[in-house]
Amino acid sequence: MEKIASFTVDHNKLKRGIYVSRKDKVGAETLTSFDIRTKLPNAEPAMDIPAMHTMEHLGATFLRNHEKWADKTIYFGPMGCRTGFYLIFHGDLSSNDIVEVTKEMFDFMAEFNGEIPGTNKIECGNYASHDLAIAKWEAEKYRTEVLATLKEENLTYPE
Repeated sequence: MEKIASFTVDHNKLKRGIYVSRKDKVGAETLTSFDIRTKLPNAEPAMDIPAMHTMEHLGATFLRNHEKWADKTIYFGPMGCRTGFYLIFHGDLSSNDIVEVTKEMFDFMAEFNGEIPGTNKIECGNYASHDLAIAKWEAEKYRTEVLATLKEENLTYPE
């Protein structure tokens, strides 16, 4: 059985950052999957599920309403290990291509006030599992500690 590519990344060396996880061809089109790594794997506590759920709702809402990226957004959602998010865009892209929109998205999350989009019983399968305060804290932590000081080691998977 062939190993999944993301399982070949040495998580002991992985920093928080924005990484191209994979590129897939769908007909003549390319989809680029990104690893938006918000937590240091196996070294810091994973994200709280309600906060991560809230960040998923906020991030998806932001991207699907973005002037430039709405039509390129395929998916935004949490990693099962709770150390970040997957983001899939239409196009053959690099990590550098999405730095600005990622910063904008985390600004949006960190500064969001009001009713979390899509959080009633009709719109969400686990509508009671949200935490805006911790979601905002997580977004602020990532934008100040990682996005504000991105280096090559935060944009390219370790060898």
